[in-house]
Amino acid sequence: MLSLMPEQMTERDNYKFLIGSIIPRPVAFVTTLSETGTLNAAPFSYFNVVTANPPLISVSVQRVNGVPKDTARNAMAQKAFVVHVCDETNVEAINQTSATLPASESEVEFAHLTPVDSLKIPVPGVMEAKIRMECTLETVVQLGGTPPSCDLLIGRVVAYHIDDALYNNGRIDPVKLQPIARLAGNDYARLGDIFTLARPK
Repeated sequence: MLSLMPEQMTERDNYKFLIGSIIPRPVAFVTTLSETGTLNAAPFSYFNVVTANPPLISVSVQRVNGVPKDTARNAMAQKAFVVHVCDETNVEAINQTSATLPASESEVEFAHLTPVDSLKIPVPGVMEAKIRMECTLETVVQLGGTPPSCDLLIGRVVAYHIDDALYNNGRIDPVKLQPIARLAGNDYARLGDIFTLARPK
């Protein structure tokens, strides 16, 4: 087995190894509101559940040359953001929001997505997502040295929104959700085969 030492690899090589190994990764589509009222949006695959009590989720937003991206900066300023689950029906539009636009230009408008008001926070979501979660900013952890290389956003979910067809007896139907997962490069994956393993007692 080949052994590699991260400190002997470039940042790019570490990045490629990590995103090629830790797969598949769910894709969070995050909307934030700028201080001037622009609805910004971007997809992130460094995304997961933190805990269910209270409901907390994490999104790691990588910096560019030490400078926070619009998503992190807006979330910290507004103390709120909306996380949407990327699925087969919206992945192409969501991919469009990864284009590099000025902070004053809305990626939501650029991708022809439809804003929808949130119930508990001032940040709108988008109608095209089957699942979206309104979040208040629980905390932000700046990681990766000086200057930091990422802003780890921890959001407390204050409202869930879900397509009725997906939700039955408190459970979400993954087949109807059609989630999309991130691989490496320009590659994505669909849900694929599902199998069951019971936990040992």
